[in-house]
Amino acid sequence: MSSPTPNGNLSSSAGVDQWVAQARAKAERYQEMRAQAGQLSVTESSKDGLVTVSIDSSGNVTDLRITDRVRELSGAEVAAEVLLTMRRAQAKLPEKLAEVMATTIGDDPGTAETIVGNYRAKFPEPPSDEPTPPARPPSPRTDDDDFGGESVMSES
Repeated sequence: MSSPTPNGNLSSSAGVDQWVAQARAKAERYQEMRAQAGQLSVTESSKDGLVTVSIDSSGNVTDLRITDRVRELSGAEVAAEVLLTMRRAQAKLPEKLAEVMATTIGDDPGTAETIVGNYRAKFPEPPSDEPTPPARPPSPRTDDDDFGGESVMSES
């Protein structure tokens, strides 16, 4: 318990108590931010709905859904669509994290800017242009046995 000093300030004990209370409150806000940030997830679908990707707060894929229409595409086209959709989902993480940080540690903009900036560097916006799907490889030769069109059983 402290009383005001002659000049009206609280004694040093009260100042320390106030500082400790502020530090505890700040630690609680950071713990809440960490818990909320850890629960972040983003789900993104390709423009044609062929691919849907969900990611966690670290940018890891937690769910991947591909429609049966994938049969109409080459493997390279499907891979390109999956990667683009995943990158679009990851690029949304910094904004979602910024929202969490604003509601939990809004009084510490320097920390929020640093962490969100790191996320933006790690998960940049993908190019706005849709990538050109890779060319389909030529269809395989029907005669790929290296026997020059002849049977191995034929006499030379």
